[in-house]
Amino acid sequence: MKKIAILGSTGSIGTQTLEVVDILQDVVVCGISGNHNIKLLEQQARKYRPRLVAVMEEHNAKALQQALSDTNCKVVCGMEGLVEVATMQEVDMVVTSVVGNVGLRPTFAAISAGKNIALANKETLVSAGQLVMDLVKQKGVALYPVDSEHSAIFQALQGNAGNAVRRILLTASGGPFRGRTKQALANVTAKDALKHPNWSMGQKITIDSATLMNKGLEVMEAKWLFGVDTDKIEVLIHPQSILHSAVEYEDGAVMAQMGEPDMRVPIQYALTYPKRVKNPFPKIDFTQRCEMTFEQPNTETFRCLSLAYQALKIGGTMPAVLNAANEIAVAKFLQGEIGFLDIPTLIEKTMQAYTVKQQYTLEDLLNADTWARGFATETKL
Repeated sequence: MKKIAILGSTGSIGTQTLEVVDILQDVVVCGISGNHNIKLLEQQARKYRPRLVAVMEEHNAKALQQALSDTNCKVVCGMEGLVEVATMQEVDMVVTSVVGNVGLRPTFAAISAGKNIALANKETLVSAGQLVMDLVKQKGVALYPVDSEHSAIFQALQGNAGNAVRRILLTASGGPFRGRTKQALANVTAKDALKHPNWSMGQKITIDSATLMNKGLEVMEAKWLFGVDTDKIEVLIHPQSILHSAVEYEDGAVMAQMGEPDMRVPIQYALTYPKRVKNPFPKIDFTQRCEMTFEQPNTETFRCLSLAYQALKIGGTMPAVLNAANEIAVAKFLQGEIGFLDIPTLIEKTMQAYTVKQQYTLEDLLNADTWARGFATETKL
């Protein structure tokens, strides 16, 4: 029986993780956390009966504790609460599916406590990849990628230890604005950007997909997860989202993982690795899904991808700054404060104003994050 905690159980990945738990039946949910969706969190607590439930704000914690007064669930709050859920003694694996840098501290705490990680919070590796992977190695824990692309790469690497990788092919759908010009994107709205053609995701990740920042963050994540140089990671636009990513070896052989776009498949693989378990999820019919096309990303129109490569090349604390600035830019766009094309402009201005620190600690990264958020929030375009 595997015992897990889910950070971000009310979000897209968190709710789908619980769907997978329902199928597997040999997984116990010991702890969960959420943010503002207290009603759903209460429903989850009643169904899965975790020992601990965490929310960020104290008033929500009090309301939830009162609502769950007839249960044995203990409600905790704030960052301390997240860390408490992430380090529960009985937990074997922590699914980190919170969005943004809020996942840094609890993920570090979970690894330090010897917990295996199913990682859906890409910002953890974007901001602190070297520190995270060093700690994973030091503590001897496993880190399983949950993102469909990184899970695909992870699967394509199985059975090939010792074989040199020529390149990693990281696929992207291209989002809702693939093929559009800058002029055509000048007046798009948040509603337009949230219409992803293939995937059902949270708002922030969906906007990141539309700007291609999501793919830039995944390039950074892939570098640390798989220990490859940046120039060996190639982004390919693949509108059908059938081939989730691939690995090309030195002999020219390409190993790819394919299937219908369904996040529950990589979530399940992370929970059951190395076993593959039967499930009722849709299976691909190649006679119906018979077209696969690929193209290069347009980095002149979708500048966020270039900015991500630039931040990765600079290194140090710069990826944390890019990530924080992007979170603020996306929030401003969703609130109608800036336009779609202003997102990369605000990120670039923040990066240009920052003095990077090459040798850093976790506190340095958090300080860089705080600085970037403040600068991006106050900057007017």
